[in-house]
Amino acid sequence: MAAAEAPARVMLVDDEPGLRDAVQAYLEDSGFEVIPAAHPQQALQLLSTTQPQLIISDIMMPGIDGYQFLAQLRQLEPYSHLPVVFLTAKGMTADRIQGYRAGVDAYLPKPFDPEELVAIVSNLIERSRSANPSEVVARELASIRALLSERAPALDSPPHPPTSTPLPPPIKVEFTPREQQVLEKVAEGLMNKEIAKQLQTSVRNVEKYVTRLLNKTGTSSRTELVRYALTYGLISL
Repeated sequence: MAAAEAPARVMLVDDEPGLRDAVQAYLEDSGFEVIPAAHPQQALQLLSTTQPQLIISDIMMPGIDGYQFLAQLRQLEPYSHLPVVFLTAKGMTADRIQGYRAGVDAYLPKPFDPEELVAIVSNLIERSRSANPSEVVARELASIRALLSERAPALDSPPHPPTSTPLPPPIKVEFTPREQQVLEKVAEGLMNKEIAKQLQTSVRNVEKYVTRLLNKTGTSSRTELVRYALTYGLISL
């Protein structure tokens, strides 16, 4: 039986606790997993460990505002195409134009209809999921490389699960020798075609092995799979 599809993960960035909590509750009631962040700096710190599929951000925030946050996000290779929604009181035409020029995908002025927000979020995530598979894999590989780069200085210390968005709980996972080989190649940041060439098999077989690894570990992306494997000692660098 195929594993149930994990809920879409949304990061919510807003410095107003009351509004942040209300929007988070509505999104969670609508079936989304929500990662709250009180300000853009915290959001940037959480990106590599939480891997959101979409970001909702206020514009008027102390320190880095929403426009600056979006500009920084678009400069990070793994997140340069991540869907972003501005949810803000700055609803003048000039504000919206500035947002779209900065690369925002949708702009919803306050006060807003929660159902409209859910519709926008659902549509953008679905469009992102239906993107060219090679582009999706390329983004995931970039995320894996960023993850490995961040982990490199701390390899002498025992890995531990991050406290932001927990991974699936550790379970007794048994891999076949071939699955272990594919897992190690995925952790090296190789694309399916490169893995197939090195292991002298077909790309279709590699795709099947990756799917099995995701199902066995309860993860939903290659990035999560590598983070899970590193955290629970299933691979070593």
